[in-house]
Amino acid sequence: MAGDVRQTVLDNCSYGLYIVTSHLDGRLNGQISDALMQVTAVPPRVAVSINKNELTHEFITKSRVFAVSILSKSADVRFIGLFGFRTGRDIDKLSQVQHKIGKTGCPLVTEHAVSVFEAQVRETVDLETHTAFIGDVLRGEIIEDTEVLTYAYYISEMKGKVSKHSPSYHRVIKPPAETMSGPGKYICNVCGYVYDPAVGDPDNGISPGNAFNDLPDKWVCPICGVGKNEFVKKQ
Repeated sequence: MAGDVRQTVLDNCSYGLYIVTSHLDGRLNGQISDALMQVTAVPPRVAVSINKNELTHEFITKSRVFAVSILSKSADVRFIGLFGFRTGRDIDKLSQVQHKIGKTGCPLVTEHAVSVFEAQVRETVDLETHTAFIGDVLRGEIIEDTEVLTYAYYISEMKGKVSKHSPSYHRVIKPPAETMSGPGKYICNVCGYVYDPAVGDPDNGISPGNAFNDLPDKWVCPICGVGKNEFVKKQ
């Protein structure tokens, strides 16, 4: 079976979207995950796959604990982008969202969360690029009785993209560079953020009416932090 066919088949797997967090030496970090599942009921046990390049991987490996926030449909692309495309090596993600510290010391993100829980690592499985952390669920709580955000909804309705470190990531060929010319909307190849001249980027000092080509060279995507060269004109 060809690689692209295999991935198309796997794209039909049903996932949720979660924030997985951990801590180490007083530092807190978290990331988006679409690869978490319950593996046993008694005792309650989950497994999550984390890329070895992620800071969260380092924290879980050393602390042997992690926490999970199950996201609701109220989460927007910017919120997901903070945990899905930015690295904790550069920014303090948790300082920008509502959270509390759990019994394990892990941060529990309560903003846009349906429920949260903490887990103790019981076993790890080396998957070459990723590690599967299998954890015993220690405690949890319901934050809000609302609809859960799914991976399918994020992709199809929110037009979101997936980090290259995600287990479900597959490379998308970029449009030709010449599509960068001219006015109009431009889309980020990394996270899917759309720059609309009619809206601008007020949070970063760009007022409505500024064409993409007139943006400062140092301007970066407000969601994932890449430069203008990663944008293409939206058709």
